[in-house]
Amino acid sequence: MQRGLPTKRPLPSVRKTIAVSSAKGGVGKSTIAVNLALAFARLGHRTGILDTDIFGPSIPTLLSLNGQEPRLSGNNQLLPIVNYGVKSMSMGYLVGEDKPVVWRGLMVMKALQQLLWEVEWGGLDILVMDLPPGTGDTQLTITQQVVLDGAIVVSTPQDIALRDAVKGVEMMRKVNVPLLGMVQNMSVFICPKCNHNTHIFGSEGVAHACSKHDVPFLGDIPLHASICDDADRGKPTVVAEPGSGRAQAFMAIAERIAKNVKL
Repeated sequence: MQRGLPTKRPLPSVRKTIAVSSAKGGVGKSTIAVNLALAFARLGHRTGILDTDIFGPSIPTLLSLNGQEPRLSGNNQLLPIVNYGVKSMSMGYLVGEDKPVVWRGLMVMKALQQLLWEVEWGGLDILVMDLPPGTGDTQLTITQQVVLDGAIVVSTPQDIALRDAVKGVEMMRKVNVPLLGMVQNMSVFICPKCNHNTHIFGSEGVAHACSKHDVPFLGDIPLHASICDDADRGKPTVVAEPGSGRAQAFMAIAERIAKNVKL
């Protein structure tokens, strides 16, 4: 019997699925992912976010949903938990806020399969997948099993982050996932007292990488204390400060992505 890669399938009742990747931790990928999901919802799309980081789930904290537990549907499927108009699912809902996931690979893959195929989304226009850092088992499983309409790679302008981000770009190409583009996070620090601009991590690193590797540049997100504060208190910038320039930066990127995937 001939063996090969698994057949890719679309997630049930989800029109469009996009992945947000970084290939390196600490660049603000989850904050970007949740703000993009909220931006899609503000644009009028039925939106969900799936936290696929088994070991370090962030979405419950970012959506102020720590301590919540999903119910089961009549079909024995997990029902997403909703806040700010966005449906969400995460391992963080299943294991508890302070409990570590100390599992070997087979258990991790079993949990990932449950998150992918045993959630009743109830009809979504777009699902944002928040991928864990790296280019390992989780990323391969998702890209080989799920029909993805595109991937976004997040990086700071710093060279050490960009080196890994480029690996993430090349991985998506190897597994034939369309690259929607790269987002440059923490692009510029604007002093709240004097409004002076400081490029702490460099200024054009991601734009140069996009040009070099023929990847669309989706936009900049500034380095601002409010983005971090909003995330920590579970009310991300797009809903906490919708009229701010920071929120508008997320909205502009979401609009570009929506147009590219034909939402």
